[in-house]
Amino acid sequence: MPPRPAALPAPDYGVPPAEALPRAREFADELVRRRTVRDFSDRPVPPGVLAEALRAAASAPSGANRQPWRFVVVTDPALKRRLRAAAEAEERVFYERRAPEEWLSALAPLGTDASKPFLETAPAVIVVFEVHRGPASPRPYYVKESVGIAVGFLLAALHHAGLATLTHTPSPMRFLNELLDRPAEERGNLIIPVGYPAPDATVPDIDRKSPTEVVVWR
Repeated sequence: MPPRPAALPAPDYGVPPAEALPRAREFADELVRRRTVRDFSDRPVPPGVLAEALRAAASAPSGANRQPWRFVVVTDPALKRRLRAAAEAEERVFYERRAPEEWLSALAPLGTDASKPFLETAPAVIVVFEVHRGPASPRPYYVKESVGIAVGFLLAALHHAGLATLTHTPSPMRFLNELLDRPAEERGNLIIPVGYPAPDATVPDIDRKSPTEVVVWR
């Protein structure tokens, strides 16, 4: 029988029952106001905010506690410019040759195309990598699920701090390894521009499914 792992007391979940619903409602109200923003100002992010949001992201649960994520924060203007150029090259191929008409029709209401100026104009860009088995990293488990949870934590933390974000997924993403000097066992998962909306920024007028459409009570 393997030895019992070291243990700590469980965190304090001592929210009074009377406060549980108001707290849940307040948090939900805050998150449902989040929208993907594609037009950023060059207003800088206050010092320390990204580090705290990333600390929250890195606290996410993961398969076997392998924590298979790497967050590369890009703020250098020249590197952001190169990131945009490389991502747009992939996107042009996607829109012109790879994407089926059904997919392009689904994207049409969002107004997206191969141009990605937000990768250059946003004051910070967080590139998320999955960490797979390598010379200095053990085999991970449930990698995409684990990274997805961490990204959810990250988006919520950034929104809570008053920052706008979007999630960009160029495909393929191997160019990120060379551009950001990352080893082969790290695989691009997501690119997240972070900052404040431009003064004239707009978002698509779209609907979200109602809770009755996505939640099943049994």
